[in-house]
Amino acid sequence: MIKFLDLEKVNNRFRGEIDFRIKNILDKGWYLQGEENEKFSKDFASYCGAKFALGVANGLDALRLIIKAYGFGAGDEIIVPANTYIATILAISDNGCTPVLVEPNINTYNINPDLIEEKITPKTKAIMVVHLYGQAVQMQKIWDLAKKYNLKVFEDSAQAHGAIYQGRRTGNLSDAAAFSFYPGKNLGCMGDGGAVTTNDEEIYNKIKALSNYGSDRKYHHIYKGLNSRLDEIQAAVLDVKLPHLDDDNIRRREIAKYYRENIINPKIILPKAYDELAHVWHVFAVRTKERDKFQEYLTDNGIQTIIHYPTPPHKQLAYAEWNGLSLPITEEIHKTIISIPMSPVMTDDDVQKVVEIINAY
Repeated sequence: MIKFLDLEKVNNRFRGEIDFRIKNILDKGWYLQGEENEKFSKDFASYCGAKFALGVANGLDALRLIIKAYGFGAGDEIIVPANTYIATILAISDNGCTPVLVEPNINTYNINPDLIEEKITPKTKAIMVVHLYGQAVQMQKIWDLAKKYNLKVFEDSAQAHGAIYQGRRTGNLSDAAAFSFYPGKNLGCMGDGGAVTTNDEEIYNKIKALSNYGSDRKYHHIYKGLNSRLDEIQAAVLDVKLPHLDDDNIRRREIAKYYRENIINPKIILPKAYDELAHVWHVFAVRTKERDKFQEYLTDNGIQTIIHYPTPPHKQLAYAEWNGLSLPITEEIHKTIISIPMSPVMTDDDVQKVVEIINAY
């Protein structure tokens, strides 16, 4: 079986250093808001090219905290891609804001910048982009719209650690960005974890307080905050893996290039990259009208797959008020998408076998 993602193999590469760092934490007996968090936050901010980074409990909280820090709430609208994991939209509605859905570009799966302006109203406060599947959104038109209408821009960078647009990494393309370090991410910890990056010191300090019960110092609470902190063990794991992220992303690009050049099957639609450096291939998602049949075929031939995602947010019970909406591009993607194995620890033989089996379908 060729696994979709072999996490044991991914993490065993760093086992010795991770064990050493965890032992130090256990010896010190300090598990939250300590030296490991401070070091990782500085290292991750530097990696992204941002002035500040703050570790939080998970990617959803990172998004929630950004919106909360800017003071957006009831009556405020935030533009967001219709084609995304539901967490992006949950963060908006959790703050009492109204998500305004915009269709994707069918070729990149990301929000279509040409469709945003028609959705802007006097209630619009921000545009939240999602660098879906590892490809950075083409930001220039979004920056132009934000300037024209005085809007904030936020990034959901949960799937795009290290992706580049116009020479800048995700996490440094907006007013504030949210990352997830869920174990399967390009940079993943060994549990839940997330981070916020920003160049705005005031917002950084506010999010830092908000994530710690609204406290700027012990037992002194200036905001109605949350409890959302990255623990020391996860921060240490991430700091061990961070120096290897670029090499892992290079390997992902090599695999994606081989897939795109060698999968030749008229029933399979391959993903497109508008710029090689803009994509870090968190997943390699193909499309086919025969998804169930294709997935069964791959399983029977020892190829593990995952569907990202079978049901779009506007068709979920959680957003029953949207269930009657027609978003045909988003719906087409969700009906036909399927992700094939993509991992920096895949061997060349693994990659070739995946291609051969798909071409024989």
